[in-house]
Amino acid sequence: MRLIRGLCVWVLLLGSFRADADAPPGYRVDYRLGFQPDEGLASLAITVTPGSGHLKRLRFKLDPERHAGFAGDGQINVDKTTLTWRPPEDSKATLRFTYQVDRRRGKHEYDARITPEWALFRADRLFPPAATIAPDGAEAKAFLRFDLPQGWTNAELGYQRDQAKDDVFQINNPGRRFQQPLGWVIAGEVGTRREYLPEFEVVVAAPKGDTLRRNDVLAFVISSAEEMRHAFGRLPPKVLIAGAGDPMWRGGLSSPNSLYLHADRPMISENGTSSLLHELVHVITRIRGAKGQDWIAEAFAEFYSIQMLARSGLISDSRADKAYAWMKNHGRKVKSLSAKSSSGPRTARGVTLLADLNKEIEQATGGEQNIDAVTQQLVGKGRITLPQLRDAADQVIGKPSKVLRSSVLDP
Repeated sequence: MRLIRGLCVWVLLLGSFRADADAPPGYRVDYRLGFQPDEGLASLAITVTPGSGHLKRLRFKLDPERHAGFAGDGQINVDKTTLTWRPPEDSKATLRFTYQVDRRRGKHEYDARITPEWALFRADRLFPPAATIAPDGAEAKAFLRFDLPQGWTNAELGYQRDQAKDDVFQINNPGRRFQQPLGWVIAGEVGTRREYLPEFEVVVAAPKGDTLRRNDVLAFVISSAEEMRHAFGRLPPKVLIAGAGDPMWRGGLSSPNSLYLHADRPMISENGTSSLLHELVHVITRIRGAKGQDWIAEAFAEFYSIQMLARSGLISDSRADKAYAWMKNHGRKVKSLSAKSSSGPRTARGVTLLADLNKEIEQATGGEQNIDAVTQQLVGKGRITLPQLRDAADQVIGKPSKVLRSSVLDP
C-alpha cells in the first residue's frame, strides 16, 4: 500500500513538472500610475520582473509634447518620437516617465483632462502600444496600481480588480503576449455605480457633483445587456462607462473595454438612435472597418443601436421603423460607402444597407436567421474587409447576397 501511495505521489509530481515544462515562459509587468494635478502631469512607472522568461526590449512611439522625464534601469534611448528600453535580463528593472494629460479636441473641448479633483483620459495614450522582444512564446502577466494624491478617493478602468489586492487591477487583453493598459481611466473624487450580471460587470463613473446621471446610464445598459449577449454571442467581463460634462468633448468615444460619454448626451436621440448603445456596440463587438471601409464599423454600431432599443422594449417597433426611415432619407444622396472615415450621411446609408441585408437574410432562411448570424462571425476579428462581410453573409444565406453586391459598395 505504501509503495502504491509513493508511486501515486511520484506520478502526480512528474505530471506537475511536465505541466510546468510545457507552460510558456513568462515574466511580470507592474504598471504604476500617479498624478501631479498642479503640474497637469501623470507620473508613470513600468517595472519588469524576470521569471521563466524575460523582456529583452520594449519600444514605443512617443508624443514629444507630452512624454518626458525618462529615467530608470538598463539602457534607455530616446530618438525624436521613439523610446527604446532594454532592461537588464537578470534582475527587476523599472522605467519611469511623465505625461502631460490635458488634450484638446477642438478649441474649447478636451478628450483628456486633469483637474485638482479628478482626471479622465485614455491609458493607451499614456502607455503607448509597445513593440517588444522576448524569448519565443514568452507571455507577460501584468498589473496596474494607482498612487492617488491626497483627497482622491477612487480610480476605475475597464479591467477587473485583482482578487488578492483590491487596489490592483489585472491587465488582460486576450490574444496579446505583452499586456499593457488600454482604454479609459477615471480617477479622483469620483462617484461610481456598478451592477453584476452573469460574467459581466458594468461600472458607470463620473466626478462627484457632475451632471452625468450614473443610475440612468446603468439602468439603460442593464436593460439591453441580455439582448446584446444574444445578438453578439458574448459580453466582455467588464465595461467601464466614464463620463463628465463641459469642458469635456460633447460626444462618445469607445475603446476595447470602456467608453467615454459626455454627461449631456441623451440616452435616446430624437432620430431614434442611442450614442451610448452605439459606443457600447463598438466596445463589445470590436468590429472595425478595413482601410477605406470605415462604414462597416460605424454602420453596424448605429444599426444595432436602433435594434437594441427596439429589442429591449425601450422604443416601439414603429419608432424603430421611423428611425430606419430617417436613416434612409439622410443617406439618400450617398453614391459610395468607400471612404477613409464614415459619419453622417455615409453612416446612415450603411445603416440602410444593413437593414436591407437583415431582411434578405430573414427571407432567405424563412425567418430562422437574421443579421446576428453574420455579426457573430465578425465579432472580435478587428478590421473587417468587404470580402469578409460578403463571405459571412453568403454562408448564412446559402448563396451570394444581392444586397452586398450593390453599386453603393463599389470603390
